[in-house]
Amino acid sequence: MKVTLGLLQHACVASPAANLKKTLALAEQAARKGAKIICTQELFRSQYFCQSENHDYFKLAEPIDGPTTKAFQKLAKKHAVVIVASLFEKRASGLYHNTAVIIDADGSLLGIYRKMHIPDDPLFYEKFYFTPGDTGFRAWETRYGKIGVLICWDQWYPEGARLTAMQGAEILFYPTAIGWHPSEKAEYGINQHGAWETIQRSHAVANGCYVASINRIGHEVIDGVGGDGIEFWGQSFVAGTSGQILAKASTNKEEILLVPVDLDKVDVTRTHWPFLRDRRIDAYENLTKRFID
Repeated sequence: MKVTLGLLQHACVASPAANLKKTLALAEQAARKGAKIICTQELFRSQYFCQSENHDYFKLAEPIDGPTTKAFQKLAKKHAVVIVASLFEKRASGLYHNTAVIIDADGSLLGIYRKMHIPDDPLFYEKFYFTPGDTGFRAWETRYGKIGVLICWDQWYPEGARLTAMQGAEILFYPTAIGWHPSEKAEYGINQHGAWETIQRSHAVANGCYVASINRIGHEVIDGVGGDGIEFWGQSFVAGTSGQILAKASTNKEEILLVPVDLDKVDVTRTHWPFLRDRRIDAYENLTKRFID
């Protein structure tokens, strides 16, 4: 089965309404150009507010059944497309998640995924905002194939990719917001980006599936935070079942990355490179420990 993926890469501005309008317009364009599974970047409705710890930013959150989900459900039904949309979820007072909604081609809400791994690094203070996810790693049978969704910091962990692939996921989607600290870019920039791309390509190899990573662009300096901000490195990409780069966007341009993939290659790859067959599950019990003394 062949299906075209649509990855939406763009910059974000201070207005949530403008960002939603922009992303919906790009999704509409992607659908009209033949995309059947469309994915947004992480937290697309705002600039990356986690550069500081500020209680005011909790006002950006909304419930699962709020205006963002409803808008994408309407678009999905109109164009018969599957949509993965990122959301700053307000689950209850004082309880917030970094969440993705998975919408099938009839506009129905198939499910949600809440980000499991939450970072806490300079300018990436996500632990202040997000409760770690409790959905576990999941896969969904959509009209156009079985997909798994993980979010940004999850992409560094082979366990999440493996557990999602073990449920039959043929494509792993990673909505993302990652970039350089401008003062570090000259010294570390090439290696940082290379590590990010390599680890995700390795998930495709190890699991014999496609990987789609969707990142934002733009240099964001948040009002009231100051400093150099974050220079988001874009370069959204899709990796094939052997880890090869099938398509990659630029570092600084708004793009709709349209990538046709053949899901039949997942079965072929997993049969010829039978990593799932040869796993020594009898010897992996220590993976559930924090550390082995």
